[in-house]
Amino acid sequence: MVLANVYNNVAFDYDPYIWRIGWRSELRAGAENADINFYQNYDVTWGFDHVLALNRGRQIQLSMDLSSGAGFESKQSYGSGFFHMKIKLPDRNTAGVVTAFYLTSKGNNHDELDFEFLGNVEGKPYTLQTNVFVNGQGNREQRITLWFDPTADYHLYGILWNEHQIVFRVDDVPIRVFKNNRNIGVDYPSQPMKIEGSLWDGESWATDGGKTKTDWSYAPFKAQFQGFSINGCPITNDKSLIPQQCYSSSYWWNGQRYWNLDHHQQRKYENVRKTYMHYDYCTDRSRYPIPPPECLHP
Repeated sequence: MVLANVYNNVAFDYDPYIWRIGWRSELRAGAENADINFYQNYDVTWGFDHVLALNRGRQIQLSMDLSSGAGFESKQSYGSGFFHMKIKLPDRNTAGVVTAFYLTSKGNNHDELDFEFLGNVEGKPYTLQTNVFVNGQGNREQRITLWFDPTADYHLYGILWNEHQIVFRVDDVPIRVFKNNRNIGVDYPSQPMKIEGSLWDGESWATDGGKTKTDWSYAPFKAQFQGFSINGCPITNDKSLIPQQCYSSSYWWNGQRYWNLDHHQQRKYENVRKTYMHYDYCTDRSRYPIPPPECLHP
């Protein structure tokens, strides 16, 4: 099968001890809260008849056909945290299909942190696109090819967000870091954000720049989500800015060990950039003849 060649088992330097100690709170929370029902922390926001709760609400299936896709969001907004979900992507011919997991604030000048999984024709790999919006300004796309088949099983996708850095993670591997560089004039997310997930038609741009369209004969497309516990600083009032308490060291993700990647995480991160990244806005001189300042201070 073609996918056997595309998704190889390239070995990362995986050290269970480093992972267990460095991110112990995430693993502990995931184990203790495995039975949380989707509806405790989330609401369906659109495509209500394209959402199916399974396993007593511990699993949600979003589906998409010609009539609609579907989406959900957290009941509360958050001002910092480690936000993660286990996702199994639609299989077979998924060109034009976008599965998304992201954080977003509301309003025109919004902040947003995106995982977007861009489907492809059968036998070709998914592209994982990440993006960072601050005060309504995005255009910070990075794209990688995953080192496994994301349709074969669930994988953990997470975003760590504190006052010092934002880290996008796939399982135990950091794939993107966005540092707080306000000191050199780079904006940094400062608005409370909700957690959202969706499945939608992006055929106008998602695959081959929109040249390859969605093949609706493969519909319905189905994405599976699990793991609905939330490790975040909740914003109980309708605030436009994050209260200082969300940066307190009483939240584990604000601890000093999470201000930077450690040596082992840095090595994994550099391997992803070298081996699997195939687009980075920082190196796109057609868009940015002068690199944005955050690209010079990664």
